[in-house]
Amino acid sequence: MRSRPAVTGSLPRSAAVAAVVATALAGGLLAGSASAADTSTDGTTAATRIHDIQGTTRISPLAGKQVTGVEGIVTGVRTYGSRGFWMQDPEADDDAATSEGVFVFTSSVPTVAVGDAVSVSGLVGEYVPGGLNSGNQSATQISKPKVTVLSSGNELPEAVQINEYSVPAEYAPQGDAAAANSINGLTLEPGTYALDYYESLEGMNVRIGTSRVVGATDPYAELWVTVKGWEHNTPRGGTLYNSYESQNTGRLQIQQLAPLAQQPFPVANVGDKLTGTTEGPLDFNQFGGYTLAARTLGTVQSKNLQRERTAPQKQGELAVATYNVENLDPTDPQDKFDALAKGVVENLSSPDVVALEEIQDDNGAKNDGTVSAGETLRKFTDAIKAAGGPAYEWRSIEPENLKDGGEPGGNIRQVFLFNPARVSFTDRDGGNATTATGVVREAGHAALTHSPGRIDPANPAWQDSRKPLAGEFVFRGRTVIVIANHFSSKGGDEGLTSSHQPVPRSSETKRHLQAEAVNSFVKDVLAVQPNANVIALGDINDFEFSETAQKLEDGGALYSAIKSLPRAERYSYVYQGNAQVLDQILTSPGIKKFSYDSVHINAEFADQNSDHDPQVLRFIP
Repeated sequence: MRSRPAVTGSLPRSAAVAAVVATALAGGLLAGSASAADTSTDGTTAATRIHDIQGTTRISPLAGKQVTGVEGIVTGVRTYGSRGFWMQDPEADDDAATSEGVFVFTSSVPTVAVGDAVSVSGLVGEYVPGGLNSGNQSATQISKPKVTVLSSGNELPEAVQINEYSVPAEYAPQGDAAAANSINGLTLEPGTYALDYYESLEGMNVRIGTSRVVGATDPYAELWVTVKGWEHNTPRGGTLYNSYESQNTGRLQIQQLAPLAQQPFPVANVGDKLTGTTEGPLDFNQFGGYTLAARTLGTVQSKNLQRERTAPQKQGELAVATYNVENLDPTDPQDKFDALAKGVVENLSSPDVVALEEIQDDNGAKNDGTVSAGETLRKFTDAIKAAGGPAYEWRSIEPENLKDGGEPGGNIRQVFLFNPARVSFTDRDGGNATTATGVVREAGHAALTHSPGRIDPANPAWQDSRKPLAGEFVFRGRTVIVIANHFSSKGGDEGLTSSHQPVPRSSETKRHLQAEAVNSFVKDVLAVQPNANVIALGDINDFEFSETAQKLEDGGALYSAIKSLPRAERYSYVYQGNAQVLDQILTSPGIKKFSYDSVHINAEFADQNSDHDPQVLRFIP
């Protein structure tokens, strides 16, 4: 699970403004006197305009200064969360890089209305959603305002149409190497880069027409659309993230300004259309970047997307699956167990072996030292039987308390489910949380010293992370070694709209070490038996094109089987409107023929049983 950061972890808005201003001053980005008025040659003082505040870079040239009498028309009011309103100067300058809109942070519920002409005095600042350490770009704003309503019922400035023709194909400029790859000080080039284009519209009234949904409605009342209907399409209506250079410039997050109690947010799945006009100010959001804060919201037209069902395995085929069940524990409602069980039986066709990730202990996130998960697994396997599935048995290793990361107190771990009517598990005693399993030769083939067992659990690569679970199975007389993984999450990485370009990916350092450890273990197996049937699978938390995948595959020890699918079908997760790979099944060279299926039953839907799609591989050992 790629969790959403806690809102409470960020700086208060006023503190973040002061902090980013101080940082900018220290970096030499800001200059000038303490006042924001310009004096002309005839001695008169020119009024400050919104485009003067916004300037031609991401950091306001007036940040940290008081402004007086800044005028504009109110284009949007937010009465919850970060309360305030957007205003826009109806008389634009001739510089495409300068926005004509700005957010006024009131802290309390604003007393203005859309269409009011206002005059605002206050402090110009740069607010970083998520805090300075998030790497997010900042949003220019006026805080501590004094607001005077000049008139009401005014016509709004015409909305800027965002569409496939207006958004550039190139995503972002390269940051200034001398400033830690920051793009904050670079002059905006809105005709060249998508991020610069969106930044040049920050705070302005914008509009999109009918657009395809590429990220389903989430629990936070937001969805993602693309204004580029042709950009890296998936067969089911999404937008594919297939390299670090294909960020998909047409993606845009949609929220609404109306409180949910007044207007429920529409429910949409990937492939649906948001029809008609969606219009409102362009905000910058902590959870995804540029966001259309809709004053007027389009209507969802359903595509009636259906959940996929994989083909059942043939008599001589072994079906092995991986499924992240998103922090499953006995305190979850029975409906969740039943829905996940139905997915295993009906959508996955009851695989012979299922590697589960994110099985929590018997009291979930209650942090009392409990590490056993027998009750969690009993409820799940009972639900599978009730859904018409097999009587799965399970094998796992109980983790040390609070040593494997995840939700504090939850003690998530990987678990093998297997259908004893089709496959047997070879139990070899001695495996525990701290004992490493090894590889020996037995009866002419590779065998594990402990089954189930953990791979190299003392390796620092696994600190505060899930240790790989290895198990030895026998199918129709042939041994198959399966390694269930749940690599470290992407937590701490900066988003695609980061103020640093190219975007830092600090979390992958640990996954690289984890991939090297698994690859080394597989090589140990192949050194004993070159044609051994080895499968490494699970929530790898990285892409099939990533260096993590390359390190898993090093030396030909493994092959990421999702790459056998057509490129447009390679995804198991949807994040901020990008369909991408996090879950993988990798095969050793001894597995020469197989069929692979990424079974899309969760990631594209507003109604999810997990945020991951399961993966299935069928082969003849």
